[in-house]
Parts: sequence; structure tokens; C-alpha cells
Amino acid sequence: MVTLHHGPAWKLSVYGREHGVPHFPIEGPGYRCSIGIATLQPIVGTAPPAVLRATRAWARDNQAALPRTWRELNG
Repeated sequence: MVTLHHGPAWKLSVYGREHGVPHFPIEGPGYRCSIGIATLQPIVGTAPPAVLRATRAWARDNQAALPRTWRELNG
């Protein structure tokens, strides 16, 4: 697992040995949500709206790093 970014009470990571659509989880107290890298839409789970906005903004600014990190850990 590689933590790429974190907020006050959450973190955005990419795990190795994953399957399916390339995605990254957002984890915080009481929630976990997987976001598709290509679409930046939730695949499974939920997260507070403010956390979704913050992680999507970070992901848009780091569009090259996310798929590259996914491939390195899952390729």
C-alpha cells in the first residue's frame, strides 16, 4: 500500500494485488470508498461529500501519478 495523500482525518492510498477497475480507496473514521481512477466516480462505498470533493481535486491535479502508481503495484 502506498498512501498518496491525506486530509485531516482521511487518507487516499493505492494498494497492490488489487483486481478489477483501477481505483484508489479513501479511508476515514467509519467509512471507506473506492474511486475509479479513470472516472473519479465512486465504485463502492461512501465518503462524506467534502472528502470526495477534496480527493477528486487532488486526483485531477495528479492524473499522471495515479495510473502509473496503480500499474507499478498491480502490473
